[in-house]
Amino acid sequence: MYFTDAGIEELEERRGDEEVSMGWLASRLRDFVDLNPEFETPVDRLAKWLARLDSDDDD
Repeated sequence: MYFTDAGIEELEERRGDEEVSMGWLASRLRDFVDLNPEFETPVDRLAKWLARLDSDDDD
């Protein structure tokens, strides 16, 4: 497990049973970047990766 997995584990434990829309997630990511502009690039990369997941399944 990577160090960053601790946050992922907490997210899964606290909110793992919830369902959210992609619109809600996009809003939360924007809020996070507004509060933490130094993370703009990694958040943008994560958002692009999530947006393009289905395109990898076309192989």
